[in-house]
Amino acid sequence: MVSILVVEDDIKLNKFFCTVLTRNGFRTVPALDGEEALEVLDREVVDLMITDITMPGVDGYELVSSLREAGFEMPMLIITARDSYMDKELGFNAGADDYMVKPVDVNELLLRIKAILRRAQIASERRISCGDTVLSYDALTISFRGREILLPQKEFQLIYKLISHPNKIFTRQQLMDEIWGMDSESDERTVDVHINRLRDRMKDCVDLEIITVRGLGYKAVKKT
Repeated sequence: MVSILVVEDDIKLNKFFCTVLTRNGFRTVPALDGEEALEVLDREVVDLMITDITMPGVDGYELVSSLREAGFEMPMLIITARDSYMDKELGFNAGADDYMVKPVDVNELLLRIKAILRRAQIASERRISCGDTVLSYDALTISFRGREILLPQKEFQLIYKLISHPNKIFTRQQLMDEIWGMDSESDERTVDVHINRLRDRMKDCVDLEIITVRGLGYKAVKKT
């Protein structure tokens, strides 16, 4: 499930965006300002961020710019009442992928989100290609070297999450919370077991590799 971080200091508007997105199949994580958004990103993995500009503390421009400088590659959409060309220029120069002016038509918002995700290879058909290797979310399959392997759901969700963010390190706890759920009674060793099974199934795959980052967690690396 695609996770969206909603950064908006207007509580009612934040809840409204989250409700609309949740009803349309997205997982939402709310934050009321830039500082809270940074705290969320320390413990959560998100696929897209929506942010306002005018917020107390860290504003939207600074938030987007600092995340880009830190190496975050997730798509970012600015939604704000600021409608001048200069404001838009500042937003895009900071690293935003799109810019919308309030009041926002929710249908247009959904269209833009889908387009942004498609460009980020988290497409509506939910397929990711890496060299000759193809992951199909709906079929739970990974194909490489002329073979198609049907993976158990948790294993597929693990490799899909990792390869959706190549070279990004995910802690075991982040992967547990995202894939097994925050209420799961399983411990972090469950992640290790599933990673080892994935490695065994993918031992002949030459396009990507799951790397253990000692003391931290795991990351996927594209080789082609």
